[in-house]
Amino acid sequence: MDLLQVDKLHKRFGGLQAVSDVSFGVRSGQIKAVIGPNGAGKTTLFNLISGALPSSSGRVLFKGQEIQGKKPHQVAQLGIARTYQNIKMFSGMTALENVMVGRHLQSRSGFVSSMFNLPGTRGEERLIREKSMELLGLLEIADVAHVSATSLAFGQQRAVEFARALAMEPEILLLDEPAAGLNMYETAEVGRLISRIRDLGITVLLVEHDMSLVMDISDEIVVLSFGQKIAENLPAAIQQDPEVIKIYLGEE
Repeated sequence: MDLLQVDKLHKRFGGLQAVSDVSFGVRSGQIKAVIGPNGAGKTTLFNLISGALPSSSGRVLFKGQEIQGKKPHQVAQLGIARTYQNIKMFSGMTALENVMVGRHLQSRSGFVSSMFNLPGTRGEERLIREKSMELLGLLEIADVAHVSATSLAFGQQRAVEFARALAMEPEILLLDEPAAGLNMYETAEVGRLISRIRDLGITVLLVEHDMSLVMDISDEIVVLSFGQKIAENLPAAIQQDPEVIKIYLGEE
């Protein structure tokens, strides 16, 4: 059974059909990419999966459980974390503190314990800090842990964003254009980090425009055009698909 399954998903905005009858599955341990030209419905698809938008019809299943209609925080608690095309760092906070925000989703302390800073809360806070620091180390940015996150280079901010998502202990990570705004060197580093995340046992579903990155790291690729799925296959087959070449990659 697929870890994540999208089944006949539709989303309409007034007279615009943004996503139309899209179905595909993501197996545990995969890196799967969703590609397509601007306006193909890729980000809308991510918003439907993550609970940011309600679907018009169709189903999204995670480990066999229907999750459409759930709020984003409920989806996150089930084990689906997400990053965004535009990096969102909390200003006035260090890289470590930004990661700790994600880790607090796993916090078990209640409001009263936190308000009075009870011993159990202090212990849990220490563990959250230690785990967050461990994640920064795994992504090779522990040296910037105490630096203001908004002052970091763009590629470092992306790595902090990855660490913050991983702090939520997801089973699947949705990456929305992780290479957006990055130079060639930073893009290569992001590709390496995504592969490392998969090696940690976390499934990855990404939307991306950088075709070199997609072809290099993806196990399978889904191609959207005008909200519809036009292809789903291995990277080598997608590169040779006449419809994909015509609609997305260009006639040449």
